Amino acid sequence: MTDPGAPAGTGAVWTRGRRLGLDVGTARIGVASCDPDGILATPVETIRVVDGDPGWSAELRRLGELIAEYDAVGVVVGLPTSLKGRETASTAMARSFADALTTASPEVPVELVDERLTTVTAGAALHGAGRNTRKQRDVIDQAAAVVLLQAWIDSRHARR
Repeated sequence: MTDPGAPAGTGAVWTRGRRLGLDVGTARIGVASCDPDGILATPVETIRVVDGDPGWSAELRRLGELIAEYDAVGVVVGLPTSLKGRETASTAMARSFADALTTASPEVPVELVDERLTTVTAGAALHGAGRNTRKQRDVIDQAAAVVLLQAWIDSRHARR
């Protein structure tokens, strides 16, 4: 598993294949995917958190199904930190999920990425598009996963 604190250049080479992006929360996990060439991230679904930290059994089972369905070559997990970059309880939860995913699916690389403000950005974009964000938390979680995966994709292509 790679971490946002890893040395620059880690994972800088794009290898063809779909990735899944995850916005992990206490109640829901937003899921996004990208095309094999890494051009565009799109929403997939929202996984309801049933088992949660520390085991994540139900969530990992569904994610395993999605990894197989999308033939994913990697998973990008959002790492929520405070605006000052400090770790929070949500950071620990995202790390717990990424560790559990790495253990459950060791053949699929998992990368943690800074996700500060992705949910805010996603909510604002949906609100701007006329969507009632109060009633559509599932959609916001998917949109947040799209924002973080697209940012990750864009950063990889900028390194070429």
